[in-house]
Amino acid sequence: MYPAHFFLNLSEHRLRSVGFTALAATVALFWAGCKNDVEDVNALVSRFDTQVETAKDVEILYSDSAQVRVRITGPTMLYHLDRREPRQEFPDGVSVDFFGPEGAITSQLDARYGLRLENKNEVIVRDSVVWQSVEGEKIETEELIWDERRKKIYTNKFVVITRPDEIIYGHGFEADQDFSYSRINAIEGRLKVEDLEKELE
Repeated sequence: MYPAHFFLNLSEHRLRSVGFTALAATVALFWAGCKNDVEDVNALVSRFDTQVETAKDVEILYSDSAQVRVRITGPTMLYHLDRREPRQEFPDGVSVDFFGPEGAITSQLDARYGLRLENKNEVIVRDSVVWQSVEGEKIETEELIWDERRKKIYTNKFVVITRPDEIIYGHGFEADQDFSYSRINAIEGRLKVEDLEKELE
C-alpha cells in the first residue's frame, strides 16, 4: 500500500489525555485496596489511559512511485492512540482528492465525518457523502468505505448516481479507487435527464 505522510498545521497541535491517568491510578489503588486481581486493576487502568492527539488543518498524502495518488484533508483530526485500534477521526468533515497518472485531480469526495482505521487500512466517510468526477458524474450516499489494500470503494447504503444523461437510484455500490469501473448492486430506478427537464417545463 502507498505510504501515508502526515502534514500537520502547527498552529494548533497538542496532546490531550482523554482518560485522565491520575483518576485511573486513584481508581486502580482503590480496587487494589479491595484485594481485586492485578489483571482487573491493569485492565481498568488501560481502559482509562487512552490518549487522543488533536491536530488542525490536516493533510494526509498517499503516494506511489513518488507521485501523489490520494490526498485527505480536514479542519480537525483526532488521532486515537489506542494500541489495539489506532485510528484517525475527522469529526468536522473531510475531503478526499483522487489524482490521475498525470498528476491532475480526477475526482473529489466530501463528507461531514471521516474515520481511518489503521489496522484495517480502511477510510470510512459518513453523513452527506458526495463524490464527483471531472467527467460530471456524481454519487450521493450516507456512507462510503475506501479499502486501501484492495484500492476499492464501496457501500451497502442507498445511493443516487447523477450522470450527464440520467439519474440512477439503487442500493449498494462498488468501484475501483480511480472510478474507472463502477457498479450498482441493486438498481431501483432510472430517470432520463431529458424526461425530467420536460416534466419541469
